[in-house]
Amino acid sequence: MSVNYICRHCGTSLGRIDHAHVNEMQLGFHSLTPEERSDIISYNSNGDVTVRVTCDYCKEALDTHPELTLLSNPLQ
Repeated sequence: MSVNYICRHCGTSLGRIDHAHVNEMQLGFHSLTPEERSDIISYNSNGDVTVRVTCDYCKEALDTHPELTLLSNPLQ
């Protein structure tokens, strides 16, 4: 199993964890609400996990220009 972190806004790959024995408790997923889990985490058919977060660049852009959150794909 691998855990892939990507930016939900620009699609940049932020990192990857390749480890067969990593669990959701170690990754901190247990502290998410069911709604947060469904929004942030997706499970692929091959057993990999994709975690959609916001990169520093996009966070800064959204903090500076909050009106961008009104667009469906503000930072492609």
